[in-house]
Amino acid sequence: MNAPSNADTPAFAVVGRVNMGKSAVLATLLEIDDNEIIRVSPTPGETTCCQDHRLVFGGRECVRFIDTPGFSRPIEAMREIRRMHGSGVPGTDALRRFVAGGGADFTDERRLLAPLLDGAGVLYVVDPAKPLRDDFLAEMEILRWTGRPRLAVLNRRGDATGDNESDWRERLGGAFNLVRTFDAHRARFGERLRLLRALLDIEEGHRARLEETIRLVEDEWAARREEAAERIMDFLRDALRLRVTAATDERDGMMPGRSERKSRELTDRYYRELARLELGLLEKLLDLHRHHLLTAEASGAFAGMDLRSVETWRKWGLTRWQIAAVGAAAGGAAGLAVDAATGGVTHGAGTVTGTLGGGIGTWLMGGRLPELKMSGPGFAWRLGWGSGRAIEVGPPDNPNFPWVLLDGVLTRYRRMLARSHGRRDEETLTADDDGFTRGFPSERRKLLGKWFAACAKRKGEGDLEPKVAAELVATLAEIEQTTREGG
Repeated sequence: MNAPSNADTPAFAVVGRVNMGKSAVLATLLEIDDNEIIRVSPTPGETTCCQDHRLVFGGRECVRFIDTPGFSRPIEAMREIRRMHGSGVPGTDALRRFVAGGGADFTDERRLLAPLLDGAGVLYVVDPAKPLRDDFLAEMEILRWTGRPRLAVLNRRGDATGDNESDWRERLGGAFNLVRTFDAHRARFGERLRLLRALLDIEEGHRARLEETIRLVEDEWAARREEAAERIMDFLRDALRLRVTAATDERDGMMPGRSERKSRELTDRYYRELARLELGLLEKLLDLHRHHLLTAEASGAFAGMDLRSVETWRKWGLTRWQIAAVGAAAGGAAGLAVDAATGGVTHGAGTVTGTLGGGIGTWLMGGRLPELKMSGPGFAWRLGWGSGRAIEVGPPDNPNFPWVLLDGVLTRYRRMLARSHGRRDEETLTADDDGFTRGFPSERRKLLGKWFAACAKRKGEGDLEPKVAAELVATLAEIEQTTREGG
């Protein structure tokens, strides 16, 4: 039998008819997109025996879910249980006799009832788009006879609710302690958490353990968000410091065609290295969110974000006015440093000059941002032709560059959050959405702008990083909220 590991561990059997989405609900709830662990298939009868799936924190089992075979012959099974019981309403004694000797005709029903008789609660999954037939009513009656806490889940599939949901709700309301809706193919973290809380509402006997489990789930998600913010910071810092170099000799200076070819090769190498950094970040984020069927793939462009495309620069990053404001703030900070170094002799002139210079400079450069192309002048070059010298390609000489990079990451992060683990189709991570940075509060933009500048100069970024990390964590939390609201 599938007895709980110990009496303090709440257990819930996921039951229902075949092809109602039992395994998909469980896979989404536990973030498992691996068919080797939980098989999600349109083929009837994929789950042929009870399979345990444990929610574990710190090596300690908190909740156990049991994926059961679907009902096969519920009407006949109900009649057999009544026959074995005799007059009156059957209870657990009649169900135990049925499970012990129900015969080969009721193998699935006997298997799914066994964990319920061992103390598991009921998580009954139905598709509300299906007509409410007599066999479903028989399933509800059998489950009611168990006397176990019962939660019914209306597993919606897409936006359509169908014409039968009100009938389902009326019938389920009379046989179950609680009825909740869920979409295993679209549910996000918030919906998963609400379903876990619904279990708390029906299982008073394990209230303390379930409350602790919900706290642990929330804490783990918050820690995951913080780790994601740290990974994104690491990527942005590395990208802003990325340089690629190649040795030159006298012939490069003497032969323009040769030097131009070497420049193009070095430019392509820079983009490949940038794509490698981005791909490494995305793979870490996918692993953090336990995605195996959603993958990141670096293309000849930039893992789907083509930095040589005019459209990329128009869709992501800041507006020219925002760039100018960030540049002015950074210039003002530099001016303050001058004023401080002179003991105030400049009477604030350094601050004013720095603010104006920073704002005007970034405004003028902002007008050229969408012009960046592979052969264009948008890279910071240090050229020195001759024996023993080197040519170096660094980040685009472009104040919008880090903002475009950040938007590219954040749009993919939102796609990760929106991907349900109950899906079994393979998908490549794309970034087709509009960016987020233009909607940042102005203080956040100013802080990030200062940090970007410090990273590029390799000086002083560490002092800003605690505040930057906190702002990125807040940004990811905001994206989670928009993902829940936007579907």
